[in-house]
Amino acid sequence: MVWKIQIAALSVAAYAFAGANAAAVTNYTSTTDPTKITIPDITQTTSHDPAAECSWYTSPYTINAAEWPTSWTIATSNGMNTSKEFTALYNSIDWTKAPNIPVRTRTAAGGLDMSTYDTANDPDCWWSATQCVKPKTADINADIYNCPQPSTWGLTFDDGPNCSHNAFYDFLEEKKQKASMFYIGSNVLNWPYGALRGVKDGHHLCGHTWSHTMMTTLTNQEILAELYYTTKAIKYVTGVTPLYWRPAQGDLDDRVRWIATQINLTAILWGLDTDDWAANVTPGITEQTVEDNYAKFIAQGSDGTFANSGNIVLTHEINNMTMDFFIEHYPAIQANYKNILDVATCQSIQYPYVEKSVSFTPFGGASASASGSASGSAKVSGATKPSGTASSAAQSSGQAASAGSSTFNSINGSLFIAALFGLLVMV
Repeated sequence: MVWKIQIAALSVAAYAFAGANAAAVTNYTSTTDPTKITIPDITQTTSHDPAAECSWYTSPYTINAAEWPTSWTIATSNGMNTSKEFTALYNSIDWTKAPNIPVRTRTAAGGLDMSTYDTANDPDCWWSATQCVKPKTADINADIYNCPQPSTWGLTFDDGPNCSHNAFYDFLEEKKQKASMFYIGSNVLNWPYGALRGVKDGHHLCGHTWSHTMMTTLTNQEILAELYYTTKAIKYVTGVTPLYWRPAQGDLDDRVRWIATQINLTAILWGLDTDDWAANVTPGITEQTVEDNYAKFIAQGSDGTFANSGNIVLTHEINNMTMDFFIEHYPAIQANYKNILDVATCQSIQYPYVEKSVSFTPFGGASASASGSASGSAKVSGATKPSGTASSAAQSSGQAASAGSSTFNSINGSLFIAALFGLLVMV
C-alpha cells in the first residue's frame, strides 16, 4: 500500500471555542481528512511482534520541535509558556472569573497532600479527595461519570496510542467493538499511525493530557498548556478536535474543570477501576488482584448492581498485559452485560469532535448494541486497514498510565516501570 497524504479542506487556522464561560482563541490545524484516512502497510502497523511494532518510523506528521512542548514534560516546557501562540490563547481567557482554588502540593512520598483540605464539605469538588463529580462552581462543564443505560459497561482505555497495540485493535475490530480512547499528547506525536488507526476504526478519541501529571498540582498556565497541546496534537495527526478529556489519575477540581471549560473540554471519569496498570508494579497489587477486580465487576452486570444505570470502567492500553486482561475477559463481559459501549454512544453524543464530518449514532440507533453484543457507532469512511488476529501485544509507547484511586504515588515513574515490565515479562 502506498501512503497517500490526504489534503483535507479541514485545515483551519483557528477556532473560537465557546465554553460555558468564555471563548478562547486556539490554533488547531491539520491536513488530515478523518473520513479518508489511509494507513501505510508497513511493519509497524501490521506486525504483532512488539519489537517490530515499536521500532521508530518516519511519517508525514513531522513537527517543528520549537513549536511544541518537550515530550513527556509539563507542557509549558520548551518555552511554550512564552510563545506567541500560547500567549494569545492565555490572554484570550478572562482569568478574573477563575475559581480561587490553590495549587495542590505533594507529600514527601509523591502523593497528593490532603491534610488541610476540608473533605467533609469538599468546597472545590476535588475528585482525588472525595470522588466528587458534580462541580460546585458555576459555568463549568459537568463531568461525565457513568453510562445511563442499565447493565452497561462503558468501555474506556487510557494512555494510548500504544506503539504495540496492533493485535489489540485487531481484536476490537474483529469483534466490532468500539471504545473511548484517551490519548496522551506526547504519544500521539511519537506514534501518529497508532492515533490514526483509532479514528479510522471508529473509536471515540479523547485527550489525556500531555505529560500525565496530576493536574491539581499545576499552575493555571500549566493546566491550560497540558490540555491545549494535547488537543492540538490529536487534531494535527487525526483531523479531529476532541471535546472530551480525562485527567491523569482522575485528579481534577473546579479550578481544573474551569480551565478545561474555557477551551470547551468536558471531563470523563469512571466508577470502576480494574487497577490493570498496577499489577506487579504497585505493592499489594498482583495479576490476581486485577483478575479478581474483573470478576467482581463482571458479576455486577447481572446481579442487579447496575439494574437502573450502567458504569464507566477504567482500563488501559499501556502494555500487552493490560490489553490482554481485557481480551481474556471480554466474553464474560458480553455474557453479563446488555451493552458494552463507548462513552459517546452511551451518552448519545452525536458529535464528540468539533468536526461534524464524524458522527456517532445515539444509543438506541441502528448501530447500538443489545444483549451483550459489541457496540460502535462512529460513522467514518476509509480504506481497509491492515488486518490480523488477536494475540499478545507489548510495551506501551508511553511512560505513564492512569491510576483510578484516591491513594497516589509518584505515578509517572512507577508507570514507566509498568510499561517496561510489560515488555520484559510478556514478550
